[in-house]
Amino acid sequence: MEAQVFIQAEDAEGSWTLLSLLASVVMVFGGALPYIPQYQEIQRSSNTEGFSTRVCLVLLVANILRIFFWIGKQFEVTLLLQSVVMILTMFAMLHLCCSVHSSNRVSTKQHRLTDLDVRYFWKWSAFEDYLLFCLGFAALCAVLTLLLLDSAVFVEALGSLAVTFEAMLAVPQLLQNLQNRCTRGMSNLTVRGQRERERSGGERLGPSEPRTGVGPQIPGLQSLYALTTAPSNAPIAVAYAEIFSFSLVNYLRFYTI
Repeated sequence: MEAQVFIQAEDAEGSWTLLSLLASVVMVFGGALPYIPQYQEIQRSSNTEGFSTRVCLVLLVANILRIFFWIGKQFEVTLLLQSVVMILTMFAMLHLCCSVHSSNRVSTKQHRLTDLDVRYFWKWSAFEDYLLFCLGFAALCAVLTLLLLDSAVFVEALGSLAVTFEAMLAVPQLLQNLQNRCTRGMSNLTVRGQRERERSGGERLGPSEPRTGVGPQIPGLQSLYALTTAPSNAPIAVAYAEIFSFSLVNYLRFYTI
């Protein structure tokens, strides 16, 4: 009898381990999956007007900050890997957008990072300029982190900035839709994926203690998970910014002409 109970306990433990591993894999790659249909849409139409590359800027900055926040205050390794995957995904999106712009360009004039022209910030012609900017930003963060690693205020500021940038993820797309006065070329799955990613409880890495659990990545369960596991001192302004920005983007997605 005792042997049977022991075997059942081992089976249950193995099942939970498998579920935990599966949840971790979904967490790592789930944030990048919504950009696959957007990537395919840009490839199919050879048009990037429906997608704002500044979304890539926001996510690159947020995830680079999150990586350096992990150095100062280690949290779930799954979320660290998620940041690496998201950075690679954003580089892939930028590479595609640069390729499309290059093939569609009529003028021979190019805008480069070395021009130091703020009017064309993040509107450069070459993919290498985006890489150079991100490497420079990462190098700056590395130097500051090395110098101020013992400062709790600095480490918490990194986490807060990462959360704030991710909360404003929809703003670049909102401005792009307003400028175009339409949402043609914008993937609805990408909008939903961005919203669910921001609602995920595991994404909130602000000044509170990092949680050890992995939030569910199934649409519909994330909102409930976020409500039940969000720390009591989570920035309320950040939460309202998420709701406001995504509500506006979805309004434009379905009601603009």
